[in-house]
Amino acid sequence: MLKLFTLFTKKEWLLIVVAIAFTVLGVWIELEIPGYLREITNIVTMPETGSMDDIWRLGGMMLLLSFGSMAVIMIVAWIGAVVSSGHSLNIRNKIYKKINDFSTAEMNEFSVPSLITRTTNDVTAVNMFSLLAIMLLFRSPILAVWAIRRIVYVSPELSTVTAVTVGLMIVVVLFITILVVPRFIRIQKLTDKLNQDARENLSGIRVVHAYNAQEFEQDKFEKTNRALARDNLLVNRVMMIFMPFITLLFTGLTIGLYWVGSWLLSSGQVDNPPGFLGDLMAFVQYSSMIVGSFMMLTMLFVYLPSAIVSGRRINEILSKKNTIKDPKKGSNDNGNRDICFKGVNFGYPDAEENVLTDISLEIPHGKTVAFIGGTGSGKTSIIKVLTRLFDVKSGEVTIGNRCIKNIKQDELNSIIGYVPQTATVFSGTVKSNIAFGKVLKRNGEGELISHDVTDEEVVEALKTAEAWEFVKKLEGGIESEIAQAGKNLSGGQKQRLSIARTVVRKPDIFIFDDTFSALDYATDRKVRKNLKDRTAGSTVIIVAQRIGTIKEADIIYVVDKGTIAASGTHAELMKTSEIYKEIALSQLSKEELA
Repeated sequence: MLKLFTLFTKKEWLLIVVAIAFTVLGVWIELEIPGYLREITNIVTMPETGSMDDIWRLGGMMLLLSFGSMAVIMIVAWIGAVVSSGHSLNIRNKIYKKINDFSTAEMNEFSVPSLITRTTNDVTAVNMFSLLAIMLLFRSPILAVWAIRRIVYVSPELSTVTAVTVGLMIVVVLFITILVVPRFIRIQKLTDKLNQDARENLSGIRVVHAYNAQEFEQDKFEKTNRALARDNLLVNRVMMIFMPFITLLFTGLTIGLYWVGSWLLSSGQVDNPPGFLGDLMAFVQYSSMIVGSFMMLTMLFVYLPSAIVSGRRINEILSKKNTIKDPKKGSNDNGNRDICFKGVNFGYPDAEENVLTDISLEIPHGKTVAFIGGTGSGKTSIIKVLTRLFDVKSGEVTIGNRCIKNIKQDELNSIIGYVPQTATVFSGTVKSNIAFGKVLKRNGEGELISHDVTDEEVVEALKTAEAWEFVKKLEGGIESEIAQAGKNLSGGQKQRLSIARTVVRKPDIFIFDDTFSALDYATDRKVRKNLKDRTAGSTVIIVAQRIGTIKEADIIYVVDKGTIAASGTHAELMKTSEIYKEIALSQLSKEELA
């Protein structure tokens, strides 16, 4: 939590100082009220010490001070709301920025549902604690200490009653903290699990229905839901028991003070009985303030366990070191885009064996190169290493004789246009999705907008990807709305939009990672023909399973068990590579291959 408090801005720290100043003022005002009550009581018990006018004057001062105390508390609450909301805003922004900088390795370490929970629920828990901390953390101790100083010399017996009450409250708070902290940890983990179960079920609802697995998914969700409900029920029961206990303590304190005061009066241990009644009334008020301040601190401690757990989970994200790091000073771009793999070995994190072994190959700039091989052969792993989704274990990948580790990631991403097998589109319009990859700038209102993307460029990119035919039939054309995750589009339509998004960027290196598998053969052929004109002068790398997709490539690399088994043109490989020939004949006849 202390680590998260460092995320307060200078403006928020200034507001906190102002809140502390108003808190001190408010405490001083509250502590003055019992003094006036003492004087009123003394006038009632000893009429010779004052008149009815004095009672009205003193009562008016008490009322005025009460309004002043209320105003100060409202100001502190307002400042607390502003500061805690700003603090939450800072934390959420930092979490989101950190997650956006995560490499694939970090994303695999934290599940998506867990990241969502940490960005929402956990930040809310910290926000609530921050608000209460600003309102109570300073006010309660100051109020308790000043009130104790005013009563400690009045009567040892009365002070003992107050001390016992405070001691009981502290013991109960410690007991509650020890009991609920483990439950809060379980609640956060179960919330992650619940989000994961719901997300998997909703995203795979078609598969669930196809296999009649609704009951299985319902049971899985219900099991986690019941466990979460049990822990929440225990925590809520403990909290609910605590509130009546506080009421009992307050009532017991008042009764105890009056009982001890009556005993002191009846036993003759008070020097001035009439004046003692006023002191007793003030003592009850001060004691209530002391116990009340501890009760308010208790409210803070009630939220503390949840905030500690949430703060720890947030810090796990913020303190996570990225495995993919930018160089402190990137190497200068020499304009060369030749790609070279030099003895590359690579294995996924926590995997025992490498998936790529001694990969050495060259891809001259401007050439069309293809990778083909069986499932799990390592084709996509080569692309992940090239795009630096993962770093190699040994060896080196260079672009223009520059190791990609010495190229800043934003520069590397601007050089490469990557189209993965699974197309991703975003909520918005067709145009906003196509223009997504362009350089962004801010408009006059500070909003990020696409830079220099004309409607003509968008349409041209759509035509290249063979997507214009279905887009122009949409009601809004390129301004048509796309639902979240492209749910109003088919798989092939999303893939073509993904291709168009890369085409409009005009990168130096195009990578199509099994991109055309979602397209039918005719569309596949048309898209590749269109791309041939649009990608002239650029390097094109294709990962595919279809021989028809890659047979016209300048160089074809056959990948087998993480190694380059063969390379050459289609005609050469048909003569020299049994693996390639076997794949080719399993898809096309000899006549078609010829």
